[in-house]
This record gives sequence, structure tokens and C-alpha cells, in this order.
Amino acid sequence: MNPQHSSLEQRAKAPDAQLTALSTETDVSINDVKTSYRRWAGVYDAVFGAVLEDGRRKLLAHVNTLKPARLLEMGVGTGLLLPKYPSDTEVIGVDISDDMLALARQRIAKHNLSRTSVQLDDCEKLSFDTASFDCVVLPYILSVTPRPRALIDEAIRVCKPDGHIIIANHFSGSKTWAALEKIAAPVAAKIGFRSSFSYDEHIVQTPLKVVSLERANLLGLSKVVVSKPS
Repeated sequence: MNPQHSSLEQRAKAPDAQLTALSTETDVSINDVKTSYRRWAGVYDAVFGAVLEDGRRKLLAHVNTLKPARLLEMGVGTGLLLPKYPSDTEVIGVDISDDMLALARQRIAKHNLSRTSVQLDDCEKLSFDTASFDCVVLPYILSVTPRPRALIDEAIRVCKPDGHIIIANHFSGSKTWAALEKIAAPVAAKIGFRSSFSYDEHIVQTPLKVVSLERANLLGLSKVVVSKPS
């Protein structure tokens, strides 16, 4: 691994040692996820569009550099990213929320995205064959899925060995945010996410090989991780 990337990874891991008491995951059930996104579907773009846009923009920059022939977006939601992928890339988006997918299909039609489709699927148990995609992207889904490691394992399975997996997600960070995360934890699951989410546990301790790492969004609360499947 490039020493610079290793240094970035070590800095990202450091805060986790200070958050041991918060590292236990708040349970999130599949019903929590479905209920949450049924509630949020109609206002998701307005509430979470701009505030998380920096991470999406950085994720897209990597995708546009790679120009993959075939891309899978796990947790496609309302399809905010769909019109912005390379025009010659075949894009498939999956989500467990019918309400979100209905809005994503409207966006596909509005932008006439002939090489883009979405479908209902469980990201922890995908219906695709092994090594089906050149690039798999995970925009803000890792901390809202019931079993994050199962989702990572599926991303690795469906990605080609020489492909890329790109993750944008909230990860536990500074001491200031640690206090807020602890306060939010009891209600976080009920609105569909884990407030405390360890980079070390959910990225470093997986088979993913990190290629690059950069901070995103307000106060660097999120990270964009470019990785190889193994």
C-alpha cells in the first residue's frame, strides 16, 4: 500500500481508540430501515441532498476517473447520483425500499437514462452473479444496513477482482462528535442509522484494500474510501 494512504488510514483509525465505549453497534433491523425510508422518501432529497453532497461529489469524481463499463450502486435510494455517472456506463441501482425506488425511476425517466435501471434487492443478499461489476459504490448505506459486514462481503463478491469498491459514509470521529453520537444512539436506530460507526471495525478489519481515503462533508464527519475487493 502506498505509504501516504497508510498514513491516512492510521489517522482515520486513531479516533476509534477514543470511542471504545461507543463502538458497540446500535441494532438496526430491516424493519427499521424499511419504515425509515418509507417515512423519508418524499423529503429525502431536500433534507439529505445538500448536506451530504460533498461526499457524493468526491465519490463521483473517482467514478468518472475510472469510467467503469458496468457499475452497481448499493442503496440507490431516490437516485440522486444516477444522472451524474458516465453516460457510457451501464448502471444498476438496488434498494430495499419500494418508496425510494419509485422516485429513482421517475429520475431515470426525467433524464432519459437509457443505460440505467433500478430494482428491489437486499444489499446483504444480492441477486447478481459473482464478479458482475467493474465498480460497486456504497453511498451512505453502510451505517444504515442491519449487517454492515454482510453488505461489504456482498460488494466484494459481485465486484470483479480488478474492480473498485467506493464507499461514502459517516464514521465516528472527533471527541466533539463522540459526545453527540452517544446522545443520538438511543434514537438513531428508530430513524434508520447508527450514530456511532467505527472505521476500524467496518473498513480496516475487512478484506478491502484501501487505495485512497479522504474526508468529506461538515467537519470531515464522512469519509470517501476507494478500495479494491481483495
